[in-house]
Amino acid sequence: MSAITIQDVSKSYAGQQVLTGVDLALHKSERVGLVGANGSGKTTLFRLILGRTPPDSGTVTTTRGLTLAYLPQEPDIDENLTLIQAATEPFAEHQRMEAELAELSQQIAEAHGSDGGNELMQKYDRLMARFEAGGAYQYEVRIREVLGGLGFSPADYEQPVRVLSGGQKCRASLARMLMMGADYLLLDEPTNHLDINATRWLEKYLATYPGGVMVISHDRYLLDRVVTKIVEVEKQRVSVYPTNYTHYVEAKRIRRLQAERDYAKQAEWIAHQKDFIDKTRYRKDTAKQSRARQKLLANMEARGEILDKPEHHNAEIKLQFKPSDKAGDMVLRIENAGKAFDDLTLFDNLNFEMTVGEKVGIIGPNGVGKTTLLRMMLKQTPVDTGTVRLFENLTIGYYDQEHRDLNPDQSILEAVREIRPEASEGDTRSFLALFLFRGDDVFKRVGNLSGGEQSRVLLARLVWTNPQVLVLDEPTNHLDIRAREALEEALSIYPGSILMVSHDRYFLDKVATRLLVLPERTKYEVIDGNWSTYDNKVNQREEAARKAEEARKEAERKQREALEKQQRKNKPKSRSKYAAQRLADIEAEVMALETRVEEIEADFANPNVLKDAARMQALQEEYEQVKLDLEEWIEKWEDAVDAQAE
Repeated sequence: MSAITIQDVSKSYAGQQVLTGVDLALHKSERVGLVGANGSGKTTLFRLILGRTPPDSGTVTTTRGLTLAYLPQEPDIDENLTLIQAATEPFAEHQRMEAELAELSQQIAEAHGSDGGNELMQKYDRLMARFEAGGAYQYEVRIREVLGGLGFSPADYEQPVRVLSGGQKCRASLARMLMMGADYLLLDEPTNHLDINATRWLEKYLATYPGGVMVISHDRYLLDRVVTKIVEVEKQRVSVYPTNYTHYVEAKRIRRLQAERDYAKQAEWIAHQKDFIDKTRYRKDTAKQSRARQKLLANMEARGEILDKPEHHNAEIKLQFKPSDKAGDMVLRIENAGKAFDDLTLFDNLNFEMTVGEKVGIIGPNGVGKTTLLRMMLKQTPVDTGTVRLFENLTIGYYDQEHRDLNPDQSILEAVREIRPEASEGDTRSFLALFLFRGDDVFKRVGNLSGGEQSRVLLARLVWTNPQVLVLDEPTNHLDIRAREALEEALSIYPGSILMVSHDRYFLDKVATRLLVLPERTKYEVIDGNWSTYDNKVNQREEAARKAEEARKEAERKQREALEKQQRKNKPKSRSKYAAQRLADIEAEVMALETRVEEIEADFANPNVLKDAARMQALQEEYEQVKLDLEEWIEKWEDAVDAQAE
């Protein structure tokens, strides 16, 4: 049975049709990727499911009791709360029961021996059963796991939400939504403002989430690793592909080829029928056949059996960078560079060189100084120590992720034409058409454009500068998948040099030939290759570290067993050899369990463990079992001590 059912739904806004005759069934525990061009109706579909906007026609139904959680693109969170308070909000009922249990414990202690004690104990037991059924104290572990996975440290917990950056607020809003434990999650661009580490954590979390997930995302790696069904919104309708993103692209290509073949075959057959009709309609011996074929074609048209000619693609931006004269061999030299803001040191003794034709991706977590490094190269931010030299004879094209180079009061036409004042209005409008700005669109104010439209204006300006070096700060932000693919294709054949900061792993795989990795402040690493090269190295290191940790724990266990064996050997004989041996065995088991409890508690505080949802779940289950085992063995130890004393 479907958890969410959409039947023959249509929706329009201000006379503009957005969705027409949409049918869709979403099942529990299903992971769905919702894709389509910007403005195609994806967010509208979410709002219909949530009941925030009614359909013009058709129905949207959910199973009784189904709980939905929604993450909008803009953060929806109480700014008067601290981060930890906002994250804990979904557990308000847990906290209320926890406080009531503490109060009942106090009342039971005070009523010891009185008539009301039994009644209080029964009330306590009933409440404790409810508390444990709801997960008991596991919610505290979940909070640490989710906040840690999304890049927050314990030092951030007491920060008021209002002082967080825009990106941090988005991550806090995502954390709060994940805590809700809803039956179905609806996420609108959840990886916006996430760095690569947080995105990888989110992928693992969503892949093992027990409920259903529907995600709007332009992150093609996430769509490959998390979802099992793609729903495409195109030309007001939806198409379903039961697969991940990569296979969807191939399946769609095959569908299009088949549609073109079917259309061509039918068109050829119809042309043959019409030719026969034209040649035979006035001949006595064939007039009856001619009328029959005319009627056949008319009936086919009435039943809607005449195929429309398939459209190859929606309109797409067309990018082609044409750099000016070839530059010298050296593009960038960084020598012993250092940069700090008050007590916060970003770079210390950074060294890096880049030669002509290289395409270098700069990656790392949020806050390590990637954008600061670009601004140091462009002399927008001074270097504290050492030198950062982007060679002066080069023409530079800079893409700013904040769009600060755009004047909001200019029209699109004015914003692009100022790059080449000598160009005629006609030439400029023809050029802008390549970026999907046509007709009166070119007179729209830049300040009234969406983020994706502003990104296209910036790209248009960039292409017209004919730069020898491109410096790009998050160039794929706000671009839909087709626009990203057009940009990737243009940059991959661009003969100049590129410096790019990006969290888009697919983009880095397609374009980058080297990586400057900033894993944390003051640290750096240079990788020859693209994102996949670096990802393989990281996986190998993590696997080696895991094996080393297992070997360390195994060595500690053997050392502990040897020590316990020696202690038992040196222990004076008791009246009962069997009883003494039994007591020693029990003590050894208690010590081993206590040690394991300490190890797991230490793992709970490990940031790397906090980022691994599956490992956190396994540790939590083991922790609860070990605690139960420890209680049993302590009881056995007490019994053995009592037996020896008799």
